Amino acid sequence: MDLSISERVSGRSKPRRRWRVWLIALAIPMLLAAGDTLYWYIAKRNLENGFAAWLAGRRAAGWVAATQTPVAGGWPLAATLTVPDVSLAGATQEIPGGFSWRTQQLTLRVALLDPGEVTIAAAGAQRLRLADGPAIPYTADDLHVALPIQTELPQSADLSADDVRADLPGGVDLALGALRLHLDLKPNAPAGEPVATFSLRTRAISPPAPLDRVLGRRIASLTAEGALDGPVVPAGTPAASAAAWRDGGGSLAIRHLALNWGPLDLTGSATLALDAQLQPMGAGSARAVGYADTLDALAAHGVITRSAATAAKAVLSLLAHNPDDGSPPDVEVPLTLQYRTLSMRQVPLLRLPQLDWP
Repeated sequence: MDLSISERVSGRSKPRRRWRVWLIALAIPMLLAAGDTLYWYIAKRNLENGFAAWLAGRRAAGWVAATQTPVAGGWPLAATLTVPDVSLAGATQEIPGGFSWRTQQLTLRVALLDPGEVTIAAAGAQRLRLADGPAIPYTADDLHVALPIQTELPQSADLSADDVRADLPGGVDLALGALRLHLDLKPNAPAGEPVATFSLRTRAISPPAPLDRVLGRRIASLTAEGALDGPVVPAGTPAASAAAWRDGGGSLAIRHLALNWGPLDLTGSATLALDAQLQPMGAGSARAVGYADTLDALAAHGVITRSAATAAKAVLSLLAHNPDDGSPPDVEVPLTLQYRTLSMRQVPLLRLPQLDWP
């Protein structure tokens, strides 16, 4: 029996619908790929222009900056700019004596799903020199900083480093297992608000000699949180800038500090400023576990005198708290820093070297 007209039309339309479905299925990924490619190209171009403008700005400010030809990449998930053999020198106004830095490779990366942040990673052999000091070569398994993309100065930064190994002058080695640093910057903050806050986390630090012989060859962890208050105004020289910061009520508040090194388990807080001679001064408090062994070690290695260690242990033993569970005693004491002398309850502990401002 012959099919009806509607049945014959319906039979012919089914293959057409299948072709439409296949065309749509093929068109969608092609359109997505084309859109992603265009988006990547725009992000890549912005990255190239931004880096070129930054280099030009540094050179205009008196820096010496040199690089090899950048290479773009990263598609389809990110826009990257890999710059071989980067060397920078300058910042004499911001850093006393300036600095110089060189790395085998610098990679700038903007994730296409997070275009508001750029990650800058350094790889290979690197070298850092501060002022007229010796160059310090170092390497790291991972070393990068994440910054928001904006036209003005960055308002925040996140620095991450893993397995850093540095060769200090005199054949001294320094190792750092991990470091995480977060900064919030408000250079134009009104009076009463901090211009910068920070949060630092480190672990597995191998201090250089002779520090490694004082409390042990490994600092298990060091953490710190704080805020910098006061006007940050370039005043010609570092000494003049420091004086202007001091006269404007500048202070550094260390809201939390924790150190675990050998026998010492220390937590504390402090507020620091500069005195009339531009030397650090301030006051704080600390809670310590393992204080007796720590003082003995400091005295044995000449960091403090034996008389200071004996006097400090005598005072601390009277103030110590002995937990009921049998854990080591702990003590909380006030600390002061004045005239370059760190004291505990009027007992001088340590004389700090003078801070010389260029």
